[in-house]
Amino acid sequence: MRHILAALVQNQPGVLTRVSGLFSRRGYNIESLAVGRTHEPGVSRITILVDGDGLVLEQVVKQLDKLVDVIDVRDITAEEHVDRELVLIKVEAAPEIRGEIMQIVDIFRARIVDIGQDSLIIECTGDHGKIRAIENSLKPFGILELVRTGKIAMVRGPKYGEVQNSGGK
Repeated sequence: MRHILAALVQNQPGVLTRVSGLFSRRGYNIESLAVGRTHEPGVSRITILVDGDGLVLEQVVKQLDKLVDVIDVRDITAEEHVDRELVLIKVEAAPEIRGEIMQIVDIFRARIVDIGQDSLIIECTGDHGKIRAIENSLKPFGILELVRTGKIAMVRGPKYGEVQNSGGK
């Protein structure tokens, strides 16, 4: 089963290495990893997408929560949440077919962020299904490059850390 883990951590050197190391020691492959500062000074948020057995992953979450620089960590998979990814796609786009590509971009509510002589760079945000769908729609034109962020996710409702049973310290 695919799990989304959200961790608040101190923004310190080596935190990401220690967090990812716990997964590799357990034989888990991290499918996506997104890290960024939060609105609180000195605090970052790590969002990890990982496939694995729920019971073993629960142990990993408990071990993560014991790390000194980890403020809080929880599996938000079963909670109501909003998740998004960002993709940049550079696609072949001779001037005579740009109109067709622009229609696809509009359908997905994406944006063209750069125009080259024979290419376009398209930015799209959405859930995994939307990202996969725009990628499949643009493949026939010739994808030159593609880069994706990891999944980011946020639980609906109260501020992170204020939900009961969050497993915090």
